[in-house]
Amino acid sequence: MIGNLLSSDFLKIKRKGLWLLTALGPFGVVALQTVNYGLRKDYLLQQSEDDWGYYLGNVHSFTPLALILGVAILTSFMASIENETNAWKQLIALPVSKMTVYLSKFTVLTILLFVSSSLLLFLTFAYGLFLDLGANIPYMELVQSSYYPFLASLPVLALQLWIATVSQNQAIPITTGVFGVIFAFSAYKLPDWMIWKWPTLMNEWNEPIINVALGIGVGILLYIVGMIDFTRRDVK
Repeated sequence: MIGNLLSSDFLKIKRKGLWLLTALGPFGVVALQTVNYGLRKDYLLQQSEDDWGYYLGNVHSFTPLALILGVAILTSFMASIENETNAWKQLIALPVSKMTVYLSKFTVLTILLFVSSSLLLFLTFAYGLFLDLGANIPYMELVQSSYYPFLASLPVLALQLWIATVSQNQAIPITTGVFGVIFAFSAYKLPDWMIWKWPTLMNEWNEPIINVALGIGVGILLYIVGMIDFTRRDVK
């Protein structure tokens, strides 16, 4: 049954342009670097002893913002598709549990973000080659800078999906998402326990893997809490 729900959800988002939104994030992040390096490549290369590392750092500085904003938009769109067509009642009327319905939504969103992170990896790598930053390509750092923020953002995804599915007015999750972007923008001022800081991979121990581990653990916890709350509510 979960397979049928996933197929149905993917069919719905195909008609709503969510795949386009998924691609816009990584394209936008790398496009900013094309402008940055296009205008002052020589200056930027003079500032760094590790050209690839410096370049990845510039890309990563915009990744959390794009990721958190993307989470807010995608979760709101996912919920609004059901709200606009009054499809929640139809879904719940099917011989399937509310938990499965919620799992399908979360899985689709997770896949979209994974695809977006994979596209970011490809575009970052491709433009780095175009810039001719050297033969010593830091493949592991490239993978980490693309997928670590995604894994660290899972609590934000779980929270936004929870808010979006229980809110009749999608202005509420969008507002929450905007505040999340503001938090991410000023992440260096935030305490390490705030989930909006985790995609930046910054912490007092200077260990990005801690943010990843927290993201996965707290993300699962918030997903479970949101799913339980969703199953207990009356569908309107």
